[in-house]
Amino acid sequence: MSPVSTYTFKDWQAAQLADPEFLQAAHELEPGFQVACLRIERGLTQTQLADLVGTKQPSIARLERGETTPSLQFLKRVAEALDAHFEIRLVSDQSSE
Repeated sequence: MSPVSTYTFKDWQAAQLADPEFLQAAHELEPGFQVACLRIERGLTQTQLADLVGTKQPSIARLERGETTPSLQFLKRVAEALDAHFEIRLVSDQSSE
């Protein structure tokens, strides 16, 4: 019998956050990355989250992959289903002097 793995989501997350390529991709797909992380932390499948949101699993998959630009209303429903909230920020592209 093989030993039980003690590798957790937090272990995986720590390893990913140490990888510069992963960080770049996560930044580009930030809302999807955050939704996926929260969904996994909550122990939900994409299908379960979709049911809570009132949509279909492919919509959650597209959001997590960054293949769609979600509406604010959709993000609000996803956040509520994940017992979270979302914030919108405008960040200057000009460096401060």
